[in-house]
Amino acid sequence: MADLLTLDNFFTFLMLTVLQAVLGFDNLLYISIESKRVAIDKQAMVRKVGIGLAIVLRLVLLFAIMSAISYFQTPFVSFHVTGIVEGDVNVHALIVLLGGVFIMYTAFKEIMHMLSIDDLEGHASGKSLRSVGKAIFWIVAMNLIFSFDSILSAMALTNVFWVMAAAVVVSGIGMIFLADTVSNFLQKNRMYEVLGLFVLFIVGIMLISEGGHLAHLSFFGFHIEPMAKSTFYFVLAVLVVVDIVQGRYQKKLIAQRNAEMNNTNA
Repeated sequence: MADLLTLDNFFTFLMLTVLQAVLGFDNLLYISIESKRVAIDKQAMVRKVGIGLAIVLRLVLLFAIMSAISYFQTPFVSFHVTGIVEGDVNVHALIVLLGGVFIMYTAFKEIMHMLSIDDLEGHASGKSLRSVGKAIFWIVAMNLIFSFDSILSAMALTNVFWVMAAAVVVSGIGMIFLADTVSNFLQKNRMYEVLGLFVLFIVGIMLISEGGHLAHLSFFGFHIEPMAKSTFYFVLAVLVVVDIVQGRYQKKLIAQRNAEMNNTNA
């Protein structure tokens, strides 16, 4: 036990905690959006229970990956049609690919729902509400999918299980507190919910590109390359800036139109 309490392990723990927090942003966004699909009085509980269960399962996943890393990386399906399509699919790649497809589907469906006339009345009708159990299930499932990258990144920094486990727990507790803040912000600023859904859509694209790269997929000789995290955050920054500028410009146009109407009435 004394060997674990070293300065090196302590700094590694701090690095892993920050890493978990940075990589967990897209996960936090999904949790906030998913929790809005249950009754209002149960949303906070769904976020806390979902993240709490996900922390436990993350620890199980961490132990499983450390114990059977070769199984997750060993291809179980290979296909090679020269010049058309090639690939070597492993468990890790398959999970990431399916997660990306599901997130893109979820984001697209929510965007279409927001554009529908029925959504103008909000969720009062209860037609789009999801059960608590189902919402928690998807929060936990997507949390585990997002966990793969952070866990594999953590294993590149240390092989001490308890250091990685402590970082997972601390970052998970942080997510429990931040989830309510993010959700409340989106609830009070519904225009940013649109931005959040498009960011989630890009997250799905990022996961698909990463899964395709892990599966060594290529189509017509072109290999799928993963979207870099730096590219994702750059796109996110651009979307935020565009949204802010558009919002301020819209307010300016409204103020100008009101001023013209007042001058006309005068």
